[in-house]
Amino acid sequence: MSDTEQHSVQADLVAVLVAVTGGQPRILTTRSGLALPAGPFTSNHRSLQASLRAWVETQTHHPLGFVEQLYTFADRDRSQELGMRAISISYLALTRELDEAGQTQPGWQDWYRYFPWEDWRDGMPAVVQEKIGPALHDWSESASDSVARSARWQRASMTFGLDGHEWNEELVLQRYELLFEAGFVAESWRDGAPAPVAQLLPGMAMSNDHRRILATGMARLRAKIKYRPVVFELMPEEFSLLQLQQAVEALAGRCLHKQNFRRLIEQQALVEETGQMTAAGAGRPAKLFRFQRNVMLERAIAGNKLPLARGH
Repeated sequence: MSDTEQHSVQADLVAVLVAVTGGQPRILTTRSGLALPAGPFTSNHRSLQASLRAWVETQTHHPLGFVEQLYTFADRDRSQELGMRAISISYLALTRELDEAGQTQPGWQDWYRYFPWEDWRDGMPAVVQEKIGPALHDWSESASDSVARSARWQRASMTFGLDGHEWNEELVLQRYELLFEAGFVAESWRDGAPAPVAQLLPGMAMSNDHRRILATGMARLRAKIKYRPVVFELMPEEFSLLQLQQAVEALAGRCLHKQNFRRLIEQQALVEETGQMTAAGAGRPAKLFRFQRNVMLERAIAGNKLPLARGH
């Protein structure tokens, strides 16, 4: 390989842009949901994050709140396609789905469309119990010896909350990697071998390594909401405590204990009443609150905890 070939690298910026709309976690996609927003990095950008902010704000018409770099991924599929090394520099960013007029913008998808096994708000999803559990059991039994079989099943049961193990909502990437290794996602079969359709699990595949990047972003955000009040970046200017709870539940994929959650919010003193009420609808009007950003800034040095309350 020549020096030129060795140093031929294409770097793309890939954004995991998250919003919560109507109590559902949403991500911005392109190509009819097959890809995350991405574009080549060019040297005239002042910084990666500055260019990402400007690009996203142009696309969504909303200022970005929290922005954080995830990882740099070496994309094997893209490298083969381009004939050079392709890397993806990924970012997690929080924004709003609706534009200034309250209209939905194109390209937004529910992130559980890609990871249906990650939504435990109503308990263990049927896909885990009926498809993933049996599929991983068969995969474990197909190992070459008893030690490997035992190791496979232990990993599978701990990762997916099977056999009495507790579900850990932060293990999004580990679960995807396990399903990838076992050949249960379409991305496992891109090297020319035909995918055994009967073996594939529900969940929309994405191009290149974008579903892996999305899994990384979901895991990072699920961890982040436990100790930083980033969820407020996803809320409108005024919101009810129920809307706030539903936003956290949407991201975590877990139900929260209502009284414990409200007690936690009150203890943190991060919200204040606006004096307004929600419009009368199906239920009783509820008090509206706003985020006290100045309180968060004052406490920034000491650190702010917003742990995820456990469900029933």
